[in-house]
Amino acid sequence: MTRTVLILGGTGEARALAAALDPLPGVRVVSSLAGRVRDPRLPVGEVREGGFGGADGLARWLREHAVDAVVDATHPFAARMTASAVEAAAATGTPLLVLRRPGWREGPGDDWRWAGSAEEAAALLPGLGERIFLTTGRTTLAAYAGLDALWFLVRAVDPPQPPLPRRSLVVLDRGPYTVAGELALMREHRIEVLVTKDSGGEMTSAKLAAARELGLPAVVVRRPPAPEGVPLAATVAEALEWLAAHAG
Repeated sequence: MTRTVLILGGTGEARALAAALDPLPGVRVVSSLAGRVRDPRLPVGEVREGGFGGADGLARWLREHAVDAVVDATHPFAARMTASAVEAAAATGTPLLVLRRPGWREGPGDDWRWAGSAEEAAALLPGLGERIFLTTGRTTLAAYAGLDALWFLVRAVDPPQPPLPRRSLVVLDRGPYTVAGELALMREHRIEVLVTKDSGGEMTSAKLAAARELGLPAVVVRRPPAPEGVPLAATVAEALEWLAAHAG
């Protein structure tokens, strides 16, 4: 009997989970990508791209494909997709696991300011410095567009759409990054403040180490809370254990 597992993906953890499940006999693994990145890293196995049409569309897909379990391994800030997964899983009675890598923790030598949103992060910047390294992705840049007295180095995977900060330079790049590379970039552009989201993981954490070494403050946007009442795994190994118990 084939068991079908839907992975809501787009993260390194989602790709690692698909790679672990794909060779298993009797398991059909389908990875779903939202399609927001122009040239995404594709996981092994079956892949579908594009949205489902909200919770109702996802529920319909789960029924049509007789899905036995769903793993939400989307980005920690993909709150809308997670909410749809919770609603669709409840409507169809499909077991759901949220796979989230742990967030970053402030350590000795760090100078972090926590913000609850991009707007709060933008409000903290005046007075901290004039040259900002903005690494929060391309979807929240409008929050910083009115800060005309500041200069921004904006890093994104795909070209961002306006509105952008008026005084800005856009760099298109994709991790993983190294501390040496981040140090060189920050020194080249005379960065005074780092702005990032609490994505967690090692792929993009080098910028925080570089800011620490340079003695720069960092503004860190808090991630949305995990959904209540839904099992949570911090690692791919934990997700595999959960799947063994809930999807055979």
